[in-house]
Amino acid sequence: MPATALDSETDHAAAAVLEVAERLHSMTPDWLVFFRELLGVDGIVRRTFNTPEALIRFECSPQYARIREMLDELRERQRDRPAERDVQRVITVRMPSSLHETLKAEADEMRVSINALCISKLMKLIDGEGRRELKTGNTVPQAAK
Repeated sequence: MPATALDSETDHAAAAVLEVAERLHSMTPDWLVFFRELLGVDGIVRRTFNTPEALIRFECSPQYARIREMLDELRERQRDRPAERDVQRVITVRMPSSLHETLKAEADEMRVSINALCISKLMKLIDGEGRRELKTGNTVPQAAK
């Protein structure tokens, strides 16, 4: 398939996903509902862009950037309201004590918990270098179990 046809297909799918996101956002759902329905494991984004390459292309698009803005807006709006209860999962992350101290200091400066800071950081986009590694296959992401 020529690259232009694939780009056109991706653009069309990205526009359709953004339209769904805008409709959902207009209902001002809890940010967690918005995240789950759009970006979650069974969300429309992963169902629509079901290969790593397609997902990476979408995550580099202006449509994805707009969805992230909507998510951030919902999170900010609901920061002071109690969130809808979702089943909580716990992961353990082993890190050097210097990194832990840095995270703790950053969380203190921002007046948030380390947990809130880490969740915020986990939801941010992978930096450009990480995307290039994923595209070229230099790293293999492993699913959390």
